[in-house]
Amino acid sequence: MGSAARPLAAFGALLLGMTAQPGLAVTPTPPGAALPAPVFEPCDLFDRNRVVRVEAECASYSVPENPDDPQGRRISLRLARIPARLPEPAADPIVLLAGGPGQAAIDAYVGSRAALHPGNRDRDILLVDQRGTGGSNRLACPWPEDAESGQSDAEDWRQAARDCLEAIGDRADPRYYTTSDYIRDLETVRAALGIDRVNLIGGSYGTRVALEYLRRHPQVVRSVVLDSPVPPELPLVQDHAVNLDAALAAIFARCATDAACAERYGDPLQLLARLRARLQGEAVAVRYRDARDFSEQEGLLSRDVLATIVRFYAYQPESMTLLPLLLAQTAAGNAAPLLAQFHALVRDVGDQLAHGMELSVLCAEDAPFLRPRADDADTVLGPALAEAVRAQCEIWPRGAMPPDFKQPVESDAPVLILSGEFDPVTPPRYGTQIARTLSRSRHLVAPGQGHSVMGRGCFPELIGQFYEGLDPAGLDAGCVDALGAMPFFLDYNGFAP
Repeated sequence: MGSAARPLAAFGALLLGMTAQPGLAVTPTPPGAALPAPVFEPCDLFDRNRVVRVEAECASYSVPENPDDPQGRRISLRLARIPARLPEPAADPIVLLAGGPGQAAIDAYVGSRAALHPGNRDRDILLVDQRGTGGSNRLACPWPEDAESGQSDAEDWRQAARDCLEAIGDRADPRYYTTSDYIRDLETVRAALGIDRVNLIGGSYGTRVALEYLRRHPQVVRSVVLDSPVPPELPLVQDHAVNLDAALAAIFARCATDAACAERYGDPLQLLARLRARLQGEAVAVRYRDARDFSEQEGLLSRDVLATIVRFYAYQPESMTLLPLLLAQTAAGNAAPLLAQFHALVRDVGDQLAHGMELSVLCAEDAPFLRPRADDADTVLGPALAEAVRAQCEIWPRGAMPPDFKQPVESDAPVLILSGEFDPVTPPRYGTQIARTLSRSRHLVAPGQGHSVMGRGCFPELIGQFYEGLDPAGLDAGCVDALGAMPFFLDYNGFAP
């Protein structure tokens, strides 16, 4: 999740999106008839810049929007399959579950394909865009006009929700775009393809989907990989402010033990505090160069903008190393680099996530449990994120949620749990909490890493070995210790030799 500037725009991993050529549609199924199988055709998947190309097979599949009204409106789900490299693959495919909420599985795949490459040797990868995302009746809506500068208030967010409902009203009922609806779609596609068992791998919000799928359909789940997991009982957004502060304290504490960093920047946490104090109650106009076309632009630097860029940069170790430099430059009067990065990042994240679908999940499954917390007022992120969610959910139609949805998932299925030491969104304690009720689970924490770690270091190979042996306790995971934090940048040329 983002800050007030993009409060619903980046809960999950920030992966590159991609596009797929459409496959063949499947005609509706008459009541009582067997499910028709999707018909896959060769297609190409690309990253958002159409640089990386992946050969795949694509299809579309028709399902009722309202499962209790099979004769009513139908929507088309976009599917893709990455065939195994071996000619006779195992019968249990890998199913990738994307983050967000609001990211599409197919759009997420190019960015995470390295993590799945060993497993793809002898298993197909099945991708099903969650309804409301990607090519599955995407519910995309803009944020309020002033959101990028952090100037939107609660009524602006309520009006944005009204505008979004009006924009999608002729093709979607937002009550039927929840996590439970996606799981029903996944089960429909699995049955139509004649698949008996699946291996689930989810990142961030995708771990909520994976755990709920395991709860509802334990007999078809062969294994689960949870990357940067979210406990089912936790309302999304609730801990974002305190988690970010804890991550920043840990990241910046490293600077004090790095002689070059400490000499150059002193205490970056104090530097951030002084910047926030300077921006209290006012936004400063800053001219900067657009990161895409280098055109000259003017934007506002506010506390919310500062919080957003700090949060985004805390996601990954490469960008963490730039934070002290960006803060120092801004404090010295050169805020142009920070503003340029801010606008590039929020634009990219906004392009990747379907905000309408995001609201369908948040308003049904999280907003009813969000409570104002006085302690958030003193954090970098502040309470604006939760306030924006609650404001929009006053307007957004609320879908159904099973009574036990917020209970821990108990299972003896083999589960591999992955966390990053400095994750500002889903810290390692979440993985520890989830593991308590999963009797065959193992939790690995990647030192020096942030959010979404399954593609880092030796994790792809470990995941591949996990699929083969289904023995998380028996994995030789010593290689994870080789991961670590990167040195801080001392200028824009990099760190000291």
